[in-house]
Amino acid sequence: MTIAPASSSSIQRARPSGGLEQPVATNNASSLPESLRSALTEHEDLSRETVRRRLAENHLKPWRKDMWCIPQIDGTYVARMEDVLDLYAEAPDPRRPVVCFDESPTQLIGEARQPIPAAPGQLERYDCEYRRNGTVNLFVFLDAHRSWRKVKVTDHRTARDFAYCMRELLDVHYPQAEQIRVVLDNLSTHSAGALYEAFPAPQARRLLRRLEFHSPKHASWLNMVEIEIGVLRGQCIDRRIGERPRLVAEIAAWEKQRNTAGARVKWMFTTERARAKLARAYPDTTKES
Repeated sequence: MTIAPASSSSIQRARPSGGLEQPVATNNASSLPESLRSALTEHEDLSRETVRRRLAENHLKPWRKDMWCIPQIDGTYVARMEDVLDLYAEAPDPRRPVVCFDESPTQLIGEARQPIPAAPGQLERYDCEYRRNGTVNLFVFLDAHRSWRKVKVTDHRTARDFAYCMRELLDVHYPQAEQIRVVLDNLSTHSAGALYEAFPAPQARRLLRRLEFHSPKHASWLNMVEIEIGVLRGQCIDRRIGERPRLVAEIAAWEKQRNTAGARVKWMFTTERARAKLARAYPDTTKES
């Protein structure tokens, strides 16, 4: 591998008729002056420090990468997207509320050693070691049109757990609603069949008559509750909490504060904006399928 120092550039001097030297650019290494050509060296190997310097000089970070949602946008994707966007754009209807639902696993992280409390002129100090005390699951409900959210902490995230959440949503939180439109992801446990696995058929049918599921296709960003989960993590559980009872108490306090303060997610993306901004992604109706 050949490396040229930063000071060596492919420039040679030419003397025009006026007698003044002017730089002339060239891409031919053989045309370099002998002093610069001798500065080029052959290396069988490179040190880590050399690689680091060259990457830093050129502002390169090849180890970085992003995980992103790369959906296949087709007619089904667009139809489900506009279906959810239209729900968000509706006027609030207490008889038919729109509730966004999702789940998120959370680790219980405990302290290996007792932290040293903060003191005047001294920040709180905690040890770099920690203890893993298992995981729990957070089922999160968010009303799309009013300031209400509910977080349910469970040990599992099975189809039965999903069914119990739907029953609680209907019978405890919205007993007067005629029907609840639920926006949720396409997880295998998020299905009508889950209610039949958890309850006798008459009870499952009673619950399903009041439920209407709306699932975007490979588009979690359309589920408003994803934003609320981010707020929950940033405001409440962005620290070490090692015991399940304490986690439940901390989340309950956060939930009460948010509901009392009237906090809401202000959704701005509409069907009209989707058609304008994502016009090129919409299926081409002029092409034959």
